[in-house]
Amino acid sequence: MILVTGASGNLGTAVIANLLTKMSANKIAGLYRNVSKAQAFADKGIGILIGDYAHKASLAEALQGVEKLLLISSHGNDTLVEHKNMIDAAKEVGVRHIYYTSGALNKSVGQSQLGPLVDSYITTENYIIESGMTFTIFQNGLYSETIPFFVGEHVPETGIYLPTGNGKASFATRADMAEAIANVLAGEGHENKIYVTTALPSYSFADIARILSEISQKPVSYTSPDPSEYEMQLRKSGLDEGSIWYLLLLTAIIKNDEYEISASDLEQLLGRKPTDLRQYLKETFLS
Repeated sequence: MILVTGASGNLGTAVIANLLTKMSANKIAGLYRNVSKAQAFADKGIGILIGDYAHKASLAEALQGVEKLLLISSHGNDTLVEHKNMIDAAKEVGVRHIYYTSGALNKSVGQSQLGPLVDSYITTENYIIESGMTFTIFQNGLYSETIPFFVGEHVPETGIYLPTGNGKASFATRADMAEAIANVLAGEGHENKIYVTTALPSYSFADIARILSEISQKPVSYTSPDPSEYEMQLRKSGLDEGSIWYLLLLTAIIKNDEYEISASDLEQLLGRKPTDLRQYLKETFLS
């Protein structure tokens, strides 16, 4: 059986949908914290397992009979504790192969701005590798779907106002990442591999403004303000504190070129070219 954690989230839902095209539903299960979020999947015949990252005993019970575990990275307050609980429980009950969604990072960056995301990516990767379990790690780039979160829905009219300087980042659609992950989960021969699952090339937000200008046939500006000024504007707009924190963190990481990637395995895992960023921008902002 294949178990997908974070099964009610966007990526988990998309991975399960792809797995359903490759195997019968009774070979797939999702991990949920409560039954209420799982009904739609239960109706499709997906196994429903209840467990909480914070409670290792519940995870060990849920993992009984699981051969392949997809651990979708958590971004809670105790990320590393939660990840360790899942990894330790998987090892104790004899899960054959653990798969983990990490982050695609530029290894040549001098001083990192990742902050709490270190535990979501690097520390968890190392813990899995050191556990001795058979593993596959997906180092995902940023979702293309985060771009509207960064720039707003009316960017062709408003322009881009974002403190990312000239920093570049790689993007891929969630659908492409989910399809690639499902292809690996449904297949064999990926033992102890680390795959970079993002699309190339990397783009700055000045590049994105240029592409939007070209496809909209009207100028789209790009302004990179001081982060403190940006934070002040976010607060004036009434954005919630969680979103402000996340935007400030991600824009600092992008400005530092930590998501600038020059090599990728996504096309290989998909067996086709990933969705082009220009195509995504056109479909998202101009259709």
